[in-house]
Amino acid sequence: MISERIIRAWYTPVEVLTLRTWLVVATIVNVLLLTFDYLRGDEEILLIGFLACASIAALRASLPVANNPNQRNIALVISLVVISLGFYRLILMPNSVFNIWLNAWIIVPGIISLFWLSNRAVSVWATRELSVSAIEYGLKRNFELQKKHQSIGSHTTLLHFVVITLIPIVWIFDIALSPGNALGGEIGDSFSTEHFSKILEGDSFWIWFRNSLIVSIGTSLLGLVIAIPAGYAFSRYKFTGRDVSMFAFLLVQMFPGIIILVPYFLVMKTLGLLNSHLGLILAYCVTALPLCVWMLKGFFDTVPRELEEAATLDGCNQFQVFTKVVLPLSLPAVAVTALFSFLAAWNEFLLALTFNTSNDMYTLPVGLASLISSTGQAWGDFAAASILVSLPVALLFLFFQKFLIEGLAAGGVKG
Repeated sequence: MISERIIRAWYTPVEVLTLRTWLVVATIVNVLLLTFDYLRGDEEILLIGFLACASIAALRASLPVANNPNQRNIALVISLVVISLGFYRLILMPNSVFNIWLNAWIIVPGIISLFWLSNRAVSVWATRELSVSAIEYGLKRNFELQKKHQSIGSHTTLLHFVVITLIPIVWIFDIALSPGNALGGEIGDSFSTEHFSKILEGDSFWIWFRNSLIVSIGTSLLGLVIAIPAGYAFSRYKFTGRDVSMFAFLLVQMFPGIIILVPYFLVMKTLGLLNSHLGLILAYCVTALPLCVWMLKGFFDTVPRELEEAATLDGCNQFQVFTKVVLPLSLPAVAVTALFSFLAAWNEFLLALTFNTSNDMYTLPVGLASLISSTGQAWGDFAAASILVSLPVALLFLFFQKFLIEGLAAGGVKG
């Protein structure tokens, strides 16, 4: 028979259990958000932010335990301090949605802590010794509420991190849709499509777009033609130098591309491939090939060999086994590999800048960089062009997300 002491040791109200996790997350997030206060250069707000972080950490350390009303009272007082610091900091800041959201990470944890620590379940547990029947009811209540609290907490935290991620995107859209080329001003205070019109009506953007499209598609196709048979060979055959070659692929990925920039340039100049699409395609294929081969090899490893043996018994030769059995099953991995190859070529800047000296051969990253000069910065045009450049990649991820998920998941599971 389990003793009453052990039963009491098992039970802690779900509110206290949840706060033990949430307050740690709130402390970490508020410490990270202090970087915004540091960038503003306001020492008073930064000091209050530090005090708020310390108060939340102290609140976490002072969470009540069973039969200790004094510690619960201390936690309630610290909760009030946290709420007060949050509202005081909010009053000192300019009135904006961003500042309200910033201080909500202080105010909301304080309010939740004050509410939960003062409710009946926590008050009774912290101030008196519970009976076994009361503890059993509390354990049942914990079981019903804990999953709900965890779900709400995790989704709320992830949603706020999504907001942090979206802030630069919203800012770029605001600059692109604002008249003039200034970086200041309130978000949404004015609206204009002049920057998009200027970019889309100019000839340079469409030349850069065509060059990027040719190079990216060419890199994806040529990379797949080489990587698919190479990945299958590394997956299915044992041959001399196999392990050394796979290790060499990994070794090449460890070095930054700038190391081979000069040899690349000399080779391209010797072959007459400067200012040409073919030169960039070959250079990008060499850079992306190790990753493509490793990704495809990992997926081919998950395809059961029994399927190939069954096809062989049905009269298929090795080429037919590969094209009619293995390759159709590998389409998700092929799509993922093609997508990553396309994305790498679409975003590459250094090689395109080095190998192309003519504006007619610029790719989009190099063309965008040319919008920022030493004499004047066309930030509005630059922001509008950046959004237009990102749209094809975003659409590709949107349309191929099913293959992307299937390919990445299947490559990590041994079949």
